[in-house]
Amino acid sequence: MGIREKINNVVEPRRENKYSRSYDLIMLIAIAIGIYPLMFRNQYKLFWYFDIISGVCFIVDYILRWVTCDFRMKKNKWYSFALYPFTPMAIIDLLSILPTLNLLTPIFKVARVSRLLKILRIIKVIRYFEPLEIILSVIRKQRVILLTVLSLALFYIFITAMIMFNAEEDINPETGKYLFDNFFDAFYWAACTLTTVGYGDLYPISDTGRVISIISSMVGIAIIALPSGIMTAGYMDELKIRREGQKMKKKKSEE
Repeated sequence: MGIREKINNVVEPRRENKYSRSYDLIMLIAIAIGIYPLMFRNQYKLFWYFDIISGVCFIVDYILRWVTCDFRMKKNKWYSFALYPFTPMAIIDLLSILPTLNLLTPIFKVARVSRLLKILRIIKVIRYFEPLEIILSVIRKQRVILLTVLSLALFYIFITAMIMFNAEEDINPETGKYLFDNFFDAFYWAACTLTTVGYGDLYPISDTGRVISIISSMVGIAIIALPSGIMTAGYMDELKIRREGQKMKKKKSEE
């Protein structure tokens, strides 16, 4: 096994490899200290060190992934090295590094953009945190069903908003205008009702509007429950598949 293959086995999340698990932990810590300063308005000296440490980790990680990308992309070596910087996660990795360059040289100094780019570091957690990675895998596999449920929810919101917009014609005594002054207000109310959020800033005051609201809330519970069941079943199936895969790998290594 060559040195690049060994590096690839470390940087790629592998639960059976203790060095890979340790690498994942280091990167998760780097991400955590990299986004920690975003929780404060005032920037302290300690945060500068946090940014430098996390930035160095991101730069090293980016380089290691680039020099071993042919093992993961399974394409012609030259083609893999040329294509890798344009893959979605590589772009996110590169954008996560830019705030560190902002610290090292004033050329990259754009304060607002720098803080926004640091938020992208949260996306890197997906690569090192297995539960999130599993959820994304489930979403990819169940995307057709989930898109169908989403379409159903949007259609129901639109229909409910249309009914409420035309049924609720009472005047709001506080503003002197219609309770739902435009269709977007009704759409916003329907979305909040469907998801059972209930902010309380918009609500029907007529008996007809309240009846519609009751029906919408009851149906909303059923529609919202659909993706929860799909995700739970898919998550359990994905865990089962991964465990069986790990058992097969373990048997092959023992043989």
